[in-house]
Amino acid sequence: RWQKVLYERQPFPDNYVDQRFLEELRKNVHARQYRYQAVVFQSGAVVQQLCSVCVFVLTWWYMDAGMLSPQGLFGAALVSSLLGYVLFDAVDGGAERWASGRTRWADLKSTLVFTAFTYGFSPVLKTLTESISTDTIYAMSALMLLGHLIFFDYGANAAIVSSTLSLNMAIFASVCLASRLPRALHAFVMVTFAMQMFALWPMLQKKLKARTPRCYVAVTVLFALAALAGLATVSSVAAVLFASLLLAISCLCPYCLIRLQLLKDNIHGPWDEAEIKEDLSRFLL
Repeated sequence: RWQKVLYERQPFPDNYVDQRFLEELRKNVHARQYRYQAVVFQSGAVVQQLCSVCVFVLTWWYMDAGMLSPQGLFGAALVSSLLGYVLFDAVDGGAERWASGRTRWADLKSTLVFTAFTYGFSPVLKTLTESISTDTIYAMSALMLLGHLIFFDYGANAAIVSSTLSLNMAIFASVCLASRLPRALHAFVMVTFAMQMFALWPMLQKKLKARTPRCYVAVTVLFALAALAGLATVSSVAAVLFASLLLAISCLCPYCLIRLQLLKDNIHGPWDEAEIKEDLSRFLL
């Protein structure tokens, strides 16, 4: 009788298998079953981050064109930050704050230190890239924002995910764009606004997504509509293309994933690599 071993001589060819060989065949053992609504919900993180980049670039364009004053942007960002700060604690009743042991006074000190540091170095930020051509600045900013979107933590467990690298690339892009604004005050407000958009806003998103899914969906839709409305004031063609991109990511791509999942056919069986499950640490002593 044929045995599935290689250390004994048998009257069979090396590639011989009997009918029992396929009895251990298993298909899609570790495959995950996705639901369309769940995939659409998870795609909201990508939509929100695309809208964040869009709103940031639009804000910079308005300031560069003189259509938005730095005082007005700073006031609006300050009010929205205070509202977001209150909402961040109100979502879970301050449970996360109590667990971390961080006080509001510590948050206020960190905010004041960052604001004072950024304001003091704003003249340096304004003149940091004077020797670099404007086209190069725009190209670097576009690459950095693209890298920010690629490395951002959307909730997937992947090696490419790096929240620190993603945030640093976004801040680098904001410094590059801020250096092309008219005055140092514009650069200060632009970098501060970038920290709010790329550091604080994602934290509030994640908490809303975990605690209040319906509120998270409503905020995502409103944020996308606001980004589209702002983009439409600059270019109607760009607004249509951006809306098509958001619809493709949130509706079309999840549908394609669900349809392609039906064609998934991963096989497992006796031909897989052997896994040693016995504790062999005693042989290392």
